[in-house]
Amino acid sequence: MNEKPRPRQARLLGHRDFRLLLTGAAAAQTGSQVTLVALPLVAVMVLDATPFQVGLLTAAETAAFLLVGLPAGAWLDRMRKLPVLIRADVVRCLAVGSIPPAAAFGVLTMPQLYLVALVTGVATVFFDVAHQSFLPAVLPREQLIGGNGALETVRSSAQIAGPGLGGGLVQLLGAPLAIVADACGYLASALLLVRIKAEEPRPEPEPGRSLRAEVGEGVRFVLGHPLLRAIATATATSNLFSAVLTAVQTVFWVRVLDLSPGAIGVLLSVSAVGGLAGALCAGQLARWIGQARLIWLSTVVTAPFALLWPLSGRGAGVVLFGLASGVVLFGAVAYNVAQVSFRQSVCPPELLGRMNATMRFLVWGTLPIGALVGGAVADAAGPRTALWLCAAGFLLVPLPLLLSPLRRMRELPGHDPAAGQAAGEDAADEESAVSPTGS
Repeated sequence: MNEKPRPRQARLLGHRDFRLLLTGAAAAQTGSQVTLVALPLVAVMVLDATPFQVGLLTAAETAAFLLVGLPAGAWLDRMRKLPVLIRADVVRCLAVGSIPPAAAFGVLTMPQLYLVALVTGVATVFFDVAHQSFLPAVLPREQLIGGNGALETVRSSAQIAGPGLGGGLVQLLGAPLAIVADACGYLASALLLVRIKAEEPRPEPEPGRSLRAEVGEGVRFVLGHPLLRAIATATATSNLFSAVLTAVQTVFWVRVLDLSPGAIGVLLSVSAVGGLAGALCAGQLARWIGQARLIWLSTVVTAPFALLWPLSGRGAGVVLFGLASGVVLFGAVAYNVAQVSFRQSVCPPELLGRMNATMRFLVWGTLPIGALVGGAVADAAGPRTALWLCAAGFLLVPLPLLLSPLRRMRELPGHDPAAGQAAGEDAADEESAVSPTGS
């Protein structure tokens, strides 16, 4: 018996601008996953980097969330989001595209990798905050879970295909040249985004409003909301210890498990199957058990599998690493679909950029710290010890969620315009306590 597509699916698939947004995300994500394999291998295999240097490289990629994470949201709330997305893709294309020619002429150095990572990170801050804030301009609220699920499906699919492609390209062409795929992905994304025709009016500037006051409004909204506060704490904890993992895993794979670039790509691709499953299942799980329950259950059930990372070894023992990554990634993606959709629906439209930037500052700001800690611990005590630290940290992730009102809820509340107006008035009343920055 032939079944007709469900209305939810049909509306998403028939939305031209969303299709372009989705296809652009697929191109950029696939290229990024190639670099996920290739960039640390450039450092480890070409430049003979130490574990701490690899940790510093990972920190440089995410330091931008601490440096410009908060003001980025206020700036983005003053402008249209689509041009920012396009420019960020172009900047990332040029930055990563500088690595292959430098390697070809024998002038590639770790400082250049640090600079590329930092520039790419700044562009990614603006892209990610604008991307999350732009989606509600493309899709109505009732389609946000489906839209975020589709974007997570694309991201997870890229995590399956990209690392395998990256490992193969590194094996065939060498790590520096494989990074060309990332530059091409960003360029393709920019060319697709240019074709989007969604009506996005330029926000009206508010006379006398300082950047610092606007940033403060976003911070107060997030920290004053008990559910957003719990989500930010849990996600920041998860990202802190995920950064420890990212900083040491390549060194662990190459120097402890003795894996080839191709095997590393396959391991990452197999692990990413869990993320794809999480993206595909998130919407149905939210309908079965409730969006609020999905947020905390996804972490409670999957976080203990992180203990398998430091238990993995050579040969068949590599399977433990892949299993742990797959299960943890399943939970992380299901969690992200549920909590990001909630954030987009609960926030007043005029605060979306600042809310997303505040969340990104809080939850991604821990990434450079975790990367430096991971690199330092791996340098001093070995990468396996750093993985034990990572696994222990993952066991802490569910605690803020279990101690919040989320544990007693099934569904999450939406945005109340009256409440949003009251919050805006409260913020305006407090504006005098915030001094201008002069920017």
